[in-house]
Amino acid sequence: MQDFSVQVLHSLKHFTTASTGIPNIPEFVATLEVDELLMGYSDSNKRLDVKQDWAKKFFIDHPEQLEWYRQQCFHIQPNFFKSLTNSLMRVYNQSGGVHVLQRVSGCEWNDETEEVKGFTQIGYDGEYLLELDLNTLTWIALRREADPAKQRWDADKELGKVFKIFLTQVFPEQLKQYVKYAGSFLLRTDLPSVSLLQKTPSSPVSCLATGFYPHRASLVWRKDGEELHEEVDHGEILPNHDGTFQMSVDLNLSSVTPEDWTRYDCVFQLYGVKEEIITRLEKDRIRTNEVKPSNMTVLVTAAVVVLVLILIGAAGFIVYKKKKAISPPSSAPDNSTDEDSSKPLNQDN
Repeated sequence: MQDFSVQVLHSLKHFTTASTGIPNIPEFVATLEVDELLMGYSDSNKRLDVKQDWAKKFFIDHPEQLEWYRQQCFHIQPNFFKSLTNSLMRVYNQSGGVHVLQRVSGCEWNDETEEVKGFTQIGYDGEYLLELDLNTLTWIALRREADPAKQRWDADKELGKVFKIFLTQVFPEQLKQYVKYAGSFLLRTDLPSVSLLQKTPSSPVSCLATGFYPHRASLVWRKDGEELHEEVDHGEILPNHDGTFQMSVDLNLSSVTPEDWTRYDCVFQLYGVKEEIITRLEKDRIRTNEVKPSNMTVLVTAAVVVLVLILIGAAGFIVYKKKKAISPPSSAPDNSTDEDSSKPLNQDN
């Protein structure tokens, strides 16, 4: 298990995407996350949304910051990304077509040690391309195809300096302000509900923890109290719609006998909370899509009864129609019906 008592980290992340040749979507989209929570969204359609109540209060108190974001999102960054995209297209001898440039930039701040770590990565057409070394202000090629772009950007010393100012000064200062306004909202701890799920009897058993906050958490399978590193598959931490998070870890039981199930358990630990949530591997705890035989019998029986009733009803209706067809006409016609039927639908008196 991880030791969560050592550091208190906060993070700020800008996700930015610029695209060319893709109809019906904005050419520029940017989002801002604080401690993995979506704080704001903007795009080239002049849309700017603030998502958190504490963030809305911050911008009411600091309108100059909101105006700064408007300038960045509607003018400066779209032009900057357009220039970067054109630069990469020249590097790769591309004259047109569909291309996507992505960047994640931000920082982490330890509010106990005051240590700040900035980072930025560039992706192009679905592949990680470059990341910036803040110590040398040079770009690290993440794939061989990125070497031409690295050489071009290394030669542009001003580009590296601009990134460094944002990553080591602007972003950390913003993050500290946001954390101050968010207050207890970011410092709270929400424990999750933990469930065991299985699609079929031969499928892995998935341990799902959902509804926890903050996002820093650990979820593992253990055998006899020891964490397992084989026969397990860890999923990513994903956001829920309510600002909490979920994660899962699968356990392959193909080589585990039913007698040994009691030796396994799933353990969840949340940042800032010493107590663990332990869920033992027991058959009765597992939620599955499999229909139990007794339930299947009830369903089949109910379906048969409904089908029989439908057939009886249909047969009765056919007999009724046949009898009506051979019956003699009534000797006393309904004069009122005939009289009514002779009237026009609309009368103008």
